[in-house]
Amino acid sequence: MIDETLDELRSSTAKAHEALRRELAKVRTGRAHPSLLDSVRVEAYGSQSPISQMATVSVPEPRLLTVKPWDKSQLKAIEKAIVQTPLGLNPQNDGELIRIPLPPLTEERRKEMVKLAKKHGEDCKVAIRKARRDANDFIKGLVDDKEIGKDDGDRAYKDIDDAVQQATSTVDDIVAKKEHDIMEV
Repeated sequence: MIDETLDELRSSTAKAHEALRRELAKVRTGRAHPSLLDSVRVEAYGSQSPISQMATVSVPEPRLLTVKPWDKSQLKAIEKAIVQTPLGLNPQNDGELIRIPLPPLTEERRKEMVKLAKKHGEDCKVAIRKARRDANDFIKGLVDDKEIGKDDGDRAYKDIDDAVQQATSTVDDIVAKKEHDIMEV
């Protein structure tokens, strides 16, 4: 039961790390990256579709994204969706594909992006602490019900704390790497 609890805790922290990576992929650095447009939804064929299901997004240069729709009749809809995002992008439509030059980030904007990255990191840590609380509560229940001994419970608490410390350290590493990418000119 203790091993299952630890496995569940590790699984929860791994999911939190994945969610953090997905959120940080949306945070803009100075370089172009196709995942920058992952959150863009395009109104087409009567529904909202992710841009990745309607077009090929590529990075021909470090500060340029290109979007080549599979159906050219959707060019205007895709362009409109990109303009409406809070990313502050200015797409250029040439009738075949959409070019999106990424202007260099100002120092102030970089600091805002770092704050956002740290906020996502803190949200991830909150999820990890919740998983720790759930695991500790489960172990406490086992000890209280005399299903495991106090010594086994203490060892389990220590293992839980070690796993949480490692998970939190991983969050710090992920956020620090993203912060470095954002601040890099």
